[in-house]
Amino acid sequence: MSYKPLVVIIGPTAAGKTAVSVQCAQALEGEIVSGDSMQVYRGMDIGTAKITPYEKQNIPHHMIDIINPDEEFSVADFQERAQSCIDNILIRQKLPILAGGTGLYIQAIVDNLDFTEIEIDWDFRNQLKALAQEKGNAYLHQQLKNVDPQAALKIHPNDLRRMIRALEVFEKTGKPISEFQKDSKQIPSPYSPIMIGISMEREVLYERINERVEKMFEMGLEEEVKKLLSKGYDPSLIAMQGLGYKEVISYLQGQYDLEEAKRVLKRDTRHFAKRQLTWFKRDERITWFNGLENHVVDHIVLHINDQLL
Repeated sequence: MSYKPLVVIIGPTAAGKTAVSVQCAQALEGEIVSGDSMQVYRGMDIGTAKITPYEKQNIPHHMIDIINPDEEFSVADFQERAQSCIDNILIRQKLPILAGGTGLYIQAIVDNLDFTEIEIDWDFRNQLKALAQEKGNAYLHQQLKNVDPQAALKIHPNDLRRMIRALEVFEKTGKPISEFQKDSKQIPSPYSPIMIGISMEREVLYERINERVEKMFEMGLEEEVKKLLSKGYDPSLIAMQGLGYKEVISYLQGQYDLEEAKRVLKRDTRHFAKRQLTWFKRDERITWFNGLENHVVDHIVLHINDQLL
């Protein structure tokens, strides 16, 4: 197999992955592939902390704004399209940099998870969505716990997308997705990943998250959600249940006031960051850097250059 380098920059939300990945791309003649499950959606910019045209600094970015919020999109779809982007970057003799915080999306590329034998059953997925609306996410989470306790430990009850996928895998194959993913790791990856983690002290990270939420509302998060709803996007869509969107929708529906919406979003985002760290810390291939250290990008670039053949 030919050598295919792939830099992977991961970490929790608000740790500074975006700025680091752009600066690394500038230093290493790279192009960036987003590994974020929410930034694929058009019109969802503020709540997903999507990179702005100015922040891109003329560095090509891929896997951003590729579908509408009401379009179905699975991790298998992401894998297929992202691999195509990465291979095209390599053909252009540039360095691909996969950057994001969605653990399963990153793993799908780095570990070459095999999704080919499981066909998507949209009817079954819609049934589960309806069940979640009727009986709550906790009901689906209990169903998952019954058939795949390992997956239930890793998947939060609010993560409807992954709960549905895990239940679908079991329904179609009779095999827990946790076993399926373990077996998939036996398939060689086409890439030689150089994995970089960006983080910082938890208290500092949490403060950055709180500040980011305040900034999102200042930038017009409420107006962004209203615009999406005015276009007819149903609040129950998986995309509309993402962090930042479901909290504003609850506020707009009168479930609580604006300050409570901010408080809930800050809390849920902190919990999300904690789960991200738990996911990534298991991977011993990742070399961690403190995102607040002086000259951290210089240190990361030196590390990457040392790893490149």
